[in-house]
Order: sequence, then C-alpha cells, then structure tokens
Amino acid sequence: MNKQQLAAKIWESANQMRSKIEANEYKDYILGFIFYKYLSESQIKFAKKAGYTDDEIKQLSEEDVEAVDYIKTNIGYFIAHKDLFSSWIAKGSDFEVPDVREALSAFTRLINPAHKKLFEGVFNTLETGLSKLGDTAALQTKAISKLIQLIKDIPMDGRQDYDVLGFIYEYLIGMFAANAGKKAGEFYTPHEVSVLMSEIIAHHLKDREEIKIYDPTSGSGSLLINIGKSVAKHIKGENNIKYYAQELKQNTYNLTRMNLVMRGILANNIVTRNGDTLEEDWPYFDEVDRINTYEALYVDAVVSNPPYSQKWETAGKEADPRFARFGLAPKSKADFAFLLHDLFHLKPDGIMTIVLPHGVLFRGGEEGAIRKNLIEKNHIDAIIGLPANIFFGTGIPTIVMVLKQKRTTNDVLIIDASKGFLKEGKSNRLRASDIKRMVDAVIARESIPKYATLVSRDELRKNEWNLNIPRYVDSGEPAESWDIYATMFGGIPINEIEELQAYWETFPRLRDSLFFNTSAEMAALKIEDVKTAIQEHADTKAFVQTFADAFVDFDKTLRERLIGHMMTLHVSSEKTNLSTDIFRRIANVPLLDKYEAYQLLDNEWQSILIDLEILQTEGFDAVKQVDANMVTKKGKVEDTEVQEGWKGHVLPFELVQKVHLSSELQSLTDKENRVAEITAEYEELLDALSEEIKDSAITNDAKDAFMNAEVVKLAKEITAEKKKGATYGEEDDETKILKVSALIAEEKTLKKDIKEEAEALHSLTKKTIETLTDDEAKVLLERKWITPLVKALHSLPNNKIATLTQKVSYLAGKYITTLQDLSQQLQKTEEVLVELMGELTGSDHDIEGLNEWKKLLKSEESDKR
Repeated sequence: MNKQQLAAKIWESANQMRSKIEANEYKDYILGFIFYKYLSESQIKFAKKAGYTDDEIKQLSEEDVEAVDYIKTNIGYFIAHKDLFSSWIAKGSDFEVPDVREALSAFTRLINPAHKKLFEGVFNTLETGLSKLGDTAALQTKAISKLIQLIKDIPMDGRQDYDVLGFIYEYLIGMFAANAGKKAGEFYTPHEVSVLMSEIIAHHLKDREEIKIYDPTSGSGSLLINIGKSVAKHIKGENNIKYYAQELKQNTYNLTRMNLVMRGILANNIVTRNGDTLEEDWPYFDEVDRINTYEALYVDAVVSNPPYSQKWETAGKEADPRFARFGLAPKSKADFAFLLHDLFHLKPDGIMTIVLPHGVLFRGGEEGAIRKNLIEKNHIDAIIGLPANIFFGTGIPTIVMVLKQKRTTNDVLIIDASKGFLKEGKSNRLRASDIKRMVDAVIARESIPKYATLVSRDELRKNEWNLNIPRYVDSGEPAESWDIYATMFGGIPINEIEELQAYWETFPRLRDSLFFNTSAEMAALKIEDVKTAIQEHADTKAFVQTFADAFVDFDKTLRERLIGHMMTLHVSSEKTNLSTDIFRRIANVPLLDKYEAYQLLDNEWQSILIDLEILQTEGFDAVKQVDANMVTKKGKVEDTEVQEGWKGHVLPFELVQKVHLSSELQSLTDKENRVAEITAEYEELLDALSEEIKDSAITNDAKDAFMNAEVVKLAKEITAEKKKGATYGEEDDETKILKVSALIAEEKTLKKDIKEEAEALHSLTKKTIETLTDDEAKVLLERKWITPLVKALHSLPNNKIATLTQKVSYLAGKYITTLQDLSQQLQKTEEVLVELMGELTGSDHDIEGLNEWKKLLKSEESDKR
C-alpha cells in the first residue's frame, strides 16, 4: 500500500488500541516506538555499509567495546543486536515488556557524549509511560506487542524512506492533534499554515548556499521541517541547512528531536534545547565548555507558533537585549515577547514568520508602544489575516506576521485572507490555492482589491500605528440593494445590470442581446430562454475557444513531462513548473481566476504524486502489480484482517475495465441496471395489490411468498369476487402476482449471473494488469493522471458562463413579483376569507368575534382602495 494508505491504517488501528488512554498521551508511545524502529534499522544499514556481515551484526553486543565505540562515534548511539526492534519482532510470543525496559535503559547508557543533547532522555516519556499500557506485566506485553506489530511494516529503506517515514510520523501527529483538543496546540501547527510560512521564507532565502533556521517554540518540529523542505527546492546539494530548535515541555521536545532525526538530517546539523525561551535565551555557549564554545545565535530564518497570550515574568527583563530596543510585553500577554525574541536572533538579511492572535494588531498600552517601535524602526513587512477555526483546540482569529531586520521599503502589506478556506466539519482548512494566493501576494507586494493593501508608514501614523486589518482591507461583499421603483412596478434596474461589468467587457455584444432599455434607469429582457441565449451567443463561444486555444497542446506537454520523464522527474518541483505553465496560458483568458485553476491542479496532483513516488522507488513494473485487498473483519474478541480479492498497486481496477474490458463491464452493468428496474417494477405491482394479498405476503415474510400456493389461491378467490364488478381492462390480482413471481425468478437468475460475471471480471482485470505492455501501461497512466486534469481545466470557461447565466436569471426574476402584485393578492385572499367566515356557525359569543374580524378586514380593503 502507498504511504497514505499505510498511515491511515496505522492511525485507525492505533486509535482503537489506545482504548481509554488520552490521544495526547498515547501519541508519545506509538511515536516513540516508531523512532526506536528507525534508530534500530539505521544502525543495521550503517553496519552493512561499514562491511559487517549478517552474522557479525547478530553478534553485536555491549561487551564488544571496539564495535560499540566505532558505531557510537559514527551514528551517535549503539544498540545491541538483542535490543534491536527486529529482534523484538523475531521473539514472537517470547517477547516481554522487560525487553523494552532493558533496551531503553541500555540506549541511554550507550549514547556518544558528542550527541548527548540530541539523544539523551528522548525515550523518557515512553519509558515512564509503559506501565500505563496495562495493569499487569502481561497486559503491558500484549499492548506493546500489538504496537510493534502495527508499525513493523513502515518501510525505512530505499530512495523514499525518509519521505514515507516522515509522512507517516506527521500524519499520526496531525491525527492525534485532531483528537487532543486544546492540548494539540502544544505540539502541532496545522500542515497548511506551516507550508504557508515556509514558502514565504523559502522565497526570501532561495539564492543562499547555506542556511540556519530556528524555531524557539518547536513543538513537534513540523514548522522547521517544512521550511527545510521548501528551501531545499531552491538549493543545490544536501546537508547545507542547519536546524535549531527549542521547546519547553519535555515530551514535546522529544517529538522535535525524533522528527528531525527521522528526516535523515545529519546529527551535526541538528541543535536542540529543552528550555524556557523567554526565561532563558538561547545560550551562547555549551555549559560544559563556556570559554571555547561561545557563539551568538543569529540565523537566516526564524519561524514560530508560540502559545497565545500566555502570562510571563517581566521582572529583570528591562535590560534584556532582546527587549530593550522595543519595550516589554505586558505580564498577562507574552505575544510580543516571543516576537521580539525571534527578531533578535535574525541576521541583518534574515526573515521571520510568526503566528499570533489578532489582538497584537490593535491592543494598546505596552503592546501599542512596541507596535509603534516596530513600525518606526521598519521591521514589519507583511500581515496576513487567517480564517478562524484553522487551529486545533482554538477558534480565535489568528495572523501570520512577516518581519525582517533590514528592509528597502517602509510600507506594510496587509492581507485579509480570512475568506479563503474549505469547511470541514466544525473546522476550516486552507486549500492549496489559498496558500498560493497568499504567498504570491507577499512576493508581489501589490494592492489587490478586496484582498491586500500596501499601506504607507504615513497612513499607519495617522491611524496611531493601529494595524487592525479591516481598517485597510475591505474584503466584505457589498450588501444586496433593492430598487424602490422596480419593487413597485417591476423591470430590471440598469445600475444592477452594470454590476456585471466584468462580464460585459469580456462579452461586449452580449448585453445588448439580452436586455433593452425601457427608460433611462430601467431595462427588460429581450429573450425568454436566458440559458440558451447566453450559451449560444458568439461572444461566449469565442470565450470558450480562447481558452481552448490557450490550452490546445497542454495535454501533450503533460504527456511529455509526466509520462515521458516519470522515472527521472524532480517530483518536489514539478508541481511548481506545471502551475507556472498554467498561469502563463490562462493569463490571456479574461474573467478566469488562475488560483481556481491551481486548485484543480492540486486536486489531481495528490494522486499523481503518490504514483510517481511509487514508480521512482519501485520501478516502472509497479504499474503492472496487483496487491491483495485486505479488509478488517469485526470479531467477537478482536478484529482480523482477511483478503477480499485484489486491487491495483497503481492502476485502479475500474479504469482498466473501462479501457480494456469495456464489453465485459457493460454486460455486468446492464444486468445490475436490470435488477434495479425489477425492484421498481416489483414495488409498483405490490402497491397495486389488494390489502389482503399484501398482508398475506407480509405474513409469509419474503418475496418467495408470492410464489406460495396459498397466496396464489387467495388471489384467485379475490379475483373471482372482483370480476363481478370489474371494469374493462382492469388487471386482476392473480395476473399481478404471476408477474411478480416472474420478476422474482428473473431477479434471482440475474443475481446469480452478476456474481459469476463480477468474479470473472475481477480475475480478468488482475490478469490484464499483470500482462500489460509498457505502452498500454503508459496509456492507462495518461488516463489516470492527465485526462481528469485536462477535463477539469476545460470546465473553467463553461463554469464562468454558468455563473453569468445564474446572475442574469436572478436579475430577471428579482422584481418579477412587485409589491403592487403582492398587495392585490393579499386583498383577494382577504375577500375570500371574509366569504368563508360568513359561512361559519357557532355560539353568539363566537359570531360576535367573527363579525368584528370581518369589519376589520373590510375596513382595511376600503383603505387600500
């Protein structure tokens, strides 16, 4: 299975296995074991590369001092063969929880002194938490056995090992975060926000050969890792990014270290610290050797998502160089303290991004003074207002602030991106197009109507350094207006037609084809069928053709790039290359939003990316591979995995059937459709039967009841009685039952045929995939990757025309019922009501009340006249 499927499977099983243990707590156990597996297999890989044979690896023990020192010096730690993850698996039923305790204790003992900061205490949370996995040693052993069996299939070798492992690790952290409530904020920044911050930083650093990046509130380390991935796309060579991470909470600090190490980053390029960022600034020296290790930390980029509005201790901080130039944040809100800490550690040409609550933009007091200093000293580069509800555990509105030490301009770009998101349950998620739009806006530094404003320092001064986004960007949609004249007399106000000016500029002759003016202010429709008039107009047809011309050879380009170079393609940068091509093509097509096109690319790219990774890792023949389709069956004691047929490793069975087995597929589809028709016919006949027959059928409790001799006999009796008063052409119950019986027999035969044909088609599909020629396989990949993307892109102009049709249709119907019409309808209704009330009877008391009501209605009628 691919990495997404494997990650989802592990999460599903882990979530069931954790039982009553909190998600926030259980994550430390499963992620800890994944890390131990990684270290075990990394040591085996190193040993084999160093020339150790399999037998020599099996002999590795703590008593072999020479081997221990050699391995420790090179990879930073040593694990005896008996303590390796694979050795636990090999023990089978002989595995016990003491095996884990002894192994973790030995690991701590055998860390290379030079790598102590990286590895020491990394398994503390796991080690101390083993007892929570069960009340007895036996229960603990059972729980741990399940865990290590669950993660044993995670691949950690081959070209994509770090990517697969890293993906699964990040996936599990994200899923645990989604289930950890407010505690999620302690260790996780949503991936989309992380990518946004990383892409902004990567663009600023793209021309550098060596880079230092720092996260002072590192959590799981995902922000740092995403920056590294984004920057790496622009840098040649490897191992030229150095990572600095600081985290207060011990268990979260362990996540940072595990995550960085498992990405294959050299140990010497990882510098981590477990400490309070605000209370203890990043140390300039190593405690062991203060004199010879002095080094002030100034980096190319700082990224952080600190705890929001946290209390902090300000006493003694006035002279702290981090805060002295700008002022101290209030005791009750440390937001600006974190920001100033980040800014202090930037190189002169560095950049930082930080997530903060909206309040930092406009709160007064000490925060207002700091904000003024930051603006006047020209450090704030951009502010991005994010949608609400995109962070786990909190719904408060947040921003990303971009700052630099040195800037060439003194304006501030303010972006309101709060409207761009995808709703998922109670939460919101940034889409790829939302991220791309924000990053492009930051890079371009231009005002964009309803989205971004470049604000001068003078304007900020006039507003007393208040950065509240709505002051500068009006992203709201205008309220719908209602024309008084049109409300009374009908028609279409010309000024409302002119609100569609962007469409009339693109379709210059269409407006006159749809409307004619009835006065200087009002218009009416010329045509009855709005949809046909718009779709068939020469201007809209030309618009569709303009798009088609722009993308005329796009499918060929995709074939050349994706199919022709699939084995050598640089996967991480190819999406950027394709989006650049799409943006170039769409630039000359009016009305269309290039970011909508980008989202269509991203929607399809996720599937393409998975396949490309598989092919580049496993070879082209992976296209012709089928895998056992494993499903989980519920059991009384525990769930079990069983095989239900096969599935394509890369190619979906449905696609192969449509292309290569269309006649067999059509035969099966026709039979399935006929079964659906039979059900409808059967129900129609059933509804038409006498109640006595229905009751009899229900009593017999099956469709077979209609084949029952007693039911047929009853039908004959009822039919004989009915015939005495039957009208010409009426179908009797006996005939209906015989029809139902025939349908049931046909359905039974069809279902048998469907089962046999489905099984045969499934087997034939498996054989077809396994015997594909290379050219046939490439055609299928084109149908899977390229056809859906091209089709989706070509829907854009028609979607825009459909939107215009909807808007024109709405305008045409908006005032079709006037207030005068409504008044007349109301009057007629009242007149009818008065007449009906005159027919009512009742007590004298009731009649007196009705007469008074009639008087009221009649007086209202005379007033209207």
